[in-house]
Amino acid sequence: MKAIVTSGLGPRAPLVIGDVARPRPGRNDLLVAVQASSVNPKDWKLNRNIAAVVPRLGGALRTHLFGDDLSGIVVDKGRAVTGFKVGDAVYGMDMRLRTNACAEFAVIDQRRVAHKPANLSHEQAAAVPLAAQTALQAFRKAGVGSGTRLLIIGASGGVGTFAIQIGKALGAEVTGVCSHRNLELVRQLGADAVIDYTAEDYLRRDDDFDVVFDATSHESPDTCASLLKPDGIFVTTGGYLHAYLNVARRKLLRRGVQAKLVIVESWTHDLETLTQWIEAGRITPVIDSLYPMENLDAAYQHSKSGRARGKIVVQVGSDTPTRGT
Repeated sequence: MKAIVTSGLGPRAPLVIGDVARPRPGRNDLLVAVQASSVNPKDWKLNRNIAAVVPRLGGALRTHLFGDDLSGIVVDKGRAVTGFKVGDAVYGMDMRLRTNACAEFAVIDQRRVAHKPANLSHEQAAAVPLAAQTALQAFRKAGVGSGTRLLIIGASGGVGTFAIQIGKALGAEVTGVCSHRNLELVRQLGADAVIDYTAEDYLRRDDDFDVVFDATSHESPDTCASLLKPDGIFVTTGGYLHAYLNVARRKLLRRGVQAKLVIVESWTHDLETLTQWIEAGRITPVIDSLYPMENLDAAYQHSKSGRARGKIVVQVGSDTPTRGT
């Protein structure tokens, strides 16, 4: 099958389309003909570096582990799979370095996927799993619910655009932080208020938010302390090492605002919750751009720029997959 692989060694080794063996599903797995994937910062921060130093066994200087999110069609399944059948349209992801979604076929555990929302294309559905579940699981950790005063840093990005909508679905009062060019987008997604970080230093505000969610993982409990109530909660994604260190330091100090770190996992029940909101029209993926699989390097560069509004999607397959063998 065709898949994105590295060609050569090193973190800048070109990404090319190569031929790799089609995977076989284990007893709890689905074999999915991938229609679309999407780009997450994890892909170029972690997966590419791992690919650079772990050549595939057998001597070939090619490694295939690109793409976490997928949307596609089930073409085979393991004997212990229940709730899915061949021909089903599904979406999901696996953070254990095994989705390999930038390929014609991918194997994924049945616990990590759900039926695709009926009102989304495969390209739209591929934008959902990692980013939307990150926000959902962060808000669960922070206890976001009806009446919560919630501040979202990075509100116009891949995670942030979902976070606004999920926050509203949970009943929160949402304020988004973004640049001037994205103010209208953030308002349209449902934010009750918007802060333009290009016009003011919002970190100097004296406010009383219940929860600050840093979808960029650049801030810390200390830099956001003035934004929170004395017993407020700061929750961040694990995009950079300093995010882990900042949360660990706050927990050791045991004073001031609470700090939490969300390490996203994909679970069928969370995807089904998102599906309900999506099909009810309460959540809509924001697609920044579409790239064909062979232009994955360009998609990575766009993601690295930090200028994407919503999600960058990778088009992989056609709608007429062949059954796995």
